[in-house]
Amino acid sequence: MAFTVPGLSQADGQRAVEILQSRLSAYNDLHLTLKHAHWNVVGPNFIGVHEMIDPQVDLVRGYADAVAERIAALGGTPLGTTASIIDPIPYPLGRGSAQDHLAALDKVYDKVVAANRKAMEAVEFDLVSQDLLIGETAELEKFQWFMRSHFLENFGG
Repeated sequence: MAFTVPGLSQADGQRAVEILQSRLSAYNDLHLTLKHAHWNVVGPNFIGVHEMIDPQVDLVRGYADAVAERIAALGGTPLGTTASIIDPIPYPLGRGSAQDHLAALDKVYDKVVAANRKAMEAVEFDLVSQDLLIGETAELEKFQWFMRSHFLENFGG
């Protein structure tokens, strides 16, 4: 890196880039996984789940863009190809029921949110990057709650 944002050392800028790159990778993986589920959900609750997933795909793509732009602002090079996905989260389903896809997506969200929370702690030296991750994580947690409320919780809560 030839530069970073004012107020951060080169070392801290590089560290923030590395942390954010892992989140960019996760977001690229997540939006592809969500789109896969969107295309492959079937059954009586197809339309509700199909239509519920697409706005989340758009949101996660937006998160990837925001994180990539932050990486560039920090002086890094955002890597956004499928080959740059660092640790893809396995997704076991092809065509499947809404219940099965939501259960599988719930496990994916568990991993993404947990990793985001670790990244939020790790980037505490850069409050702008931390704030970006906090906002994105809050929305991911909300969507996970929507999924769980839609099918994964029993009627007693």
